[in-house]
Amino acid sequence: MTTSTDTPDTAPGIALQTLLRNAKTSALREVIGPSIVDTLHGLDPELDSGTRLGELAASLVEPSEALRDAEMRDRIIRMLPLPKARELGGHLGAKDGRTLYDDLCAAAADPAALAVLYSFFGVVRDVRAPADSSPDAMKAVAGYALFDHQRAAAERVVHALADAPRKVILHMPTGAGKTRTAMHIVAQHLRRSEPTVVCWLAQNAELLDQAADEFENAWRFLGNRETGLVRFWGHRKPDVLDIQDGVIVSGLAKMSALDNRDAATLLRLADRVSLTIIDEAHQAIAPTYAAILTALYSKRPHNALLGLTATPGRSWSDIGEDRKLSDYFDGRKVTLEVEGYDDPVTFLIDQKYLARPIFRTLNSDAGLKLSENDVNVLSSAIDVPEQILERLGTDTQRNLKILSAVEDLMTRHRRVIVFAPSVENARMLTAILSIRGHEAFVVTGQSNTAERERIIRRFKSKDNRAMVVVNYGVLTTGFDAPATSAAVIARPTRSLVLYSQMVGRATRGTRAGGNDEAEIVTVVDPHLPGFGSVADAFKNWEDVWDEPDRSC
Repeated sequence: MTTSTDTPDTAPGIALQTLLRNAKTSALREVIGPSIVDTLHGLDPELDSGTRLGELAASLVEPSEALRDAEMRDRIIRMLPLPKARELGGHLGAKDGRTLYDDLCAAAADPAALAVLYSFFGVVRDVRAPADSSPDAMKAVAGYALFDHQRAAAERVVHALADAPRKVILHMPTGAGKTRTAMHIVAQHLRRSEPTVVCWLAQNAELLDQAADEFENAWRFLGNRETGLVRFWGHRKPDVLDIQDGVIVSGLAKMSALDNRDAATLLRLADRVSLTIIDEAHQAIAPTYAAILTALYSKRPHNALLGLTATPGRSWSDIGEDRKLSDYFDGRKVTLEVEGYDDPVTFLIDQKYLARPIFRTLNSDAGLKLSENDVNVLSSAIDVPEQILERLGTDTQRNLKILSAVEDLMTRHRRVIVFAPSVENARMLTAILSIRGHEAFVVTGQSNTAERERIIRRFKSKDNRAMVVVNYGVLTTGFDAPATSAAVIARPTRSLVLYSQMVGRATRGTRAGGNDEAEIVTVVDPHLPGFGSVADAFKNWEDVWDEPDRSC
């Protein structure tokens, strides 16, 4: 059996990064993957040399995750020099001999061996990072506060929901704090109506993750008791009838499937739900989901329905569809209406709550070929399917353009965020940016807690060096970095709310700890959806809505 390195080391164990930096080129290519190697070669043929590949692998591989992944763990073990393999064998009980490496791989598969592997390879366990010490303060600071205009909107929603027909849309533009404002409404409802259940509906996992995490954070400051939080989407299978008091965050598709499979259970749940919230409110009139809302909102006379939107239209151009949505909510809409301003976006920018966005597009010319089945799936899917997003992430020319755009932004901005189409693409882009000398970090839903907190603290620091975070699937308040002034949106979506959330990460104004201007680069892919100016989108449907009495 031969190994990828042959340099003896008398010190106990070996740091995983050291092992990767000294590994053979053939082994490194397996670890890094062909798409990254091809992209490296496209940028600079010298970058795929053995030494540079070792540096790239050390940057790309997340140690604790790699040791938990069976395939990656086996590759790492087979890189060990023979003396180190024998040393690890002594810890894991694998005997020296012709089958040493096979025996090590088998022994390492035992979950009990993970602690030994962490110690041997110098991996820090996933523990919570120490919190920054808080300064002394003479005033009592609200941990989950709202600005004046947000509080006014929240109060008007509460009054609108108290009067028949007890339904209204809350319409706030990107970056104006719509979700945060809604959580105050949820918390107030739970405090006044205990015990009761609030049902929060949204269409995709990212928005659902954000809503659940946001409620968990908000309730720590606004709650008056311990209450339930149920996550009901994707692979999750909780018993929805277990919740008697609290919040259920549910995917529309998941709730629709429950209705089709067991309508009686949905009706029993509706007996407990007194407030239903639908993010991306235009989904309310979709035939697929109308039955869900009818069951939840109409089951009892005092039930309330709140729609959330950054732009209150179901379509971009069909005024008839927009009228249907307006009629569904009885034309009742609460927005940020400010005297002297035609639209709230201008007010928020003028008052420095929002940065002035500069939008530009980047045509990817991706070589993605859509099959007839892909086209059919896209035509009926709520959003771009994951398998198509993953394929986009492997397109070399697309990646080269994204990398070029990021490097250009980093010449003008201290903090840049990139929204990648997949976890693997996020890791690849980060690794290549790092090897090209940039301070780059990756944050995904798979990142461990300690590492994520370390990255966020670093990104939020006062360091004047340009930094970039490449992100996939993390839109929670835990990744709030107001100083971010540029974003590359390389993750296509049909969801204006999701797009707005991504834009909002770079559009915090100076009064919210952000910037005067923000630069937004949206990657446009052939045959896939894209978006334009959020301010224009926000104003498209004003003529079909009426404002509830402002004196409410």
